[in-house]
Amino acid sequence: MLRILPLLLVLALTIYAFIDCLNTPEEDVRVLPKPIWAMLILLLGTALIGPVAWLVAGKVRHGGANDGAFGPRGEQRGGSRGGQRRQRFVAPDDNPDFLKSLGEETRRRGKDDEDPQQPDRREDPRDERRGRDEDAPES
Repeated sequence: MLRILPLLLVLALTIYAFIDCLNTPEEDVRVLPKPIWAMLILLLGTALIGPVAWLVAGKVRHGGANDGAFGPRGEQRGGSRGGQRRQRFVAPDDNPDFLKSLGEETRRRGKDDEDPQQPDRREDPRDERRGRDEDAPES
């Protein structure tokens, strides 16, 4: 079992690097084109050169201290690319536009409920039966 463990680790790293390469957007790939990176990962996977090279130098890493300052080839983000930036997901309760639309919808519904020409649809038919039971004389 101990003899197989290094082989499994090399195989796992190669598979991870290959899938990561395939899923990386083209604009985030550095140094070489994406198909060449994929071939390098597969051909040099057993020697660990391909996967390690991909993980170290193959793609732009997001989330670091300098994130957003420079693009994949050293150009400043926002300038030469026409201001394209990847938008991050914002939860609905943190999205001010969504909250504003909810407030407007609530106000609009409130005005509809106050309209005197509209019959009140919130009446429960059971309320009418309860009223009759209370008015009935006891025997």
